[in-house]
Amino acid sequence: MARRCELTGKGAQVGNKVSHANNKTKTRFLPNLCNVNLISDAMGQGYNFRVSAIALKSVEHAGGLDAFLVKAHDENLSLKARRLKKSVEKRVAAEKAA
Repeated sequence: MARRCELTGKGAQVGNKVSHANNKTKTRFLPNLCNVNLISDAMGQGYNFRVSAIALKSVEHAGGLDAFLVKAHDENLSLKARRLKKSVEKRVAAEKAA
């Protein structure tokens, strides 16, 4: 299973651990992933995502899951998040039309 955030696309980074003696060792820095249940206001139900801790902060700052998905670029989102984004956009458009 890939260590990748489903909403922001953040993944593992490669770098060096540097010891006190200045020895460099290759290492992977993994994102802080959390399993969360985010509630969509437009759809009226919760969805389980595996997101980074900073993505949770971004979702709250954007004003909720729906607002975050509408603003997000499709290439950063997972397949599940892209499908939810499309259905949220349809639901919001239908509510505005009615």
